[in-house]
Amino acid sequence: MPQWLFVTTIILVAAAALYLSYLFFFRPYFYRFRPCYGHKQYEICLPSGFSVYGIDISRHQGIIDWEKLRNENPTTAPISFVYMKATEGSDFTDVSFQENFENARKHGFLRGAYHYFSPHSTGAAQARMFIKTANLQKGDLPPMIDIEEKPKNKTKFIQELKVFIKCIEEHYGVKPLLYTYRKYKSRYLTDPFFARYPSWVAHYYIDSLDADVEWLIWQCSDMGEVPGIPENVDINIFNGSRQQLESLRLK
Repeated sequence: MPQWLFVTTIILVAAAALYLSYLFFFRPYFYRFRPCYGHKQYEICLPSGFSVYGIDISRHQGIIDWEKLRNENPTTAPISFVYMKATEGSDFTDVSFQENFENARKHGFLRGAYHYFSPHSTGAAQARMFIKTANLQKGDLPPMIDIEEKPKNKTKFIQELKVFIKCIEEHYGVKPLLYTYRKYKSRYLTDPFFARYPSWVAHYYIDSLDADVEWLIWQCSDMGEVPGIPENVDINIFNGSRQQLESLRLK
C-alpha cells in the first residue's frame, strides 16, 4: 500500500472514531446543558412541571450581589430558597457563609445551611462544628448533609455518618436532608436507616427522574446562571409547593 494511502486511511479512521464518540457519548450531554449556559434567564433550561426552585452556594460562587439577585429574580421560575455551605469535616468553615446566610434572610429568601461530611473525622466532632457555625434559627430550612466523598473504610464511615445525623436531628428536632448522587447512594447508603431521611438527589442533563426515585429536592443542573452571581451555580427543584417548603422550616 502506498504510504500516502496508508496515512490517509489512518486519518479517516481516526476522524470517524472521533465523530462516533461525539455522536454517541458527548452530544447527548451537550444537548442537555447547552441551553443553560450563556443565558441570563436560567429558567429556559429547567425541567417542566415544577414551581419551586432554589440554589446552593459556597465560596466558589464569589461575591454575590444580593440586591440584584432579589430584584432580577426570574418571574416564571423565581428562586425561593438558598442553601449555603457552612462547614466541612471538623475544622473547616466556608469563609462566605456568615455573610451569605445573613443576606439571604435580609433579601427575602428561605435559607438553609449544609455540611460537607468527611470520612476523615468523627461524626460527633463534625456535628459540633456544624452546630456551632451554622446557628440555625426559627424559620430556617432543615440542615442538609452533603455526602459524596468515597471512604476507604465503608463500615466505619457509615457508623460515623449515622452518629452525625443523629446528633443533628436531636439538636434541631427535625430530620436533616441527605444530599448525594444516585450511584453513590446505591453503593454506600443502602442501609435502611438512611431511607428515613428526605433525599436531595443530584442528577444532571435529564428532563425527569425515574419514577422509582424518591426525592424531596432535585439538583438538576450545575451550570445555571442567575443574576447577581458571577459563577455558575447549582439549580435545585423542590418536589412540592411553596407552602409545603415553608412547612419544613424550624419551629
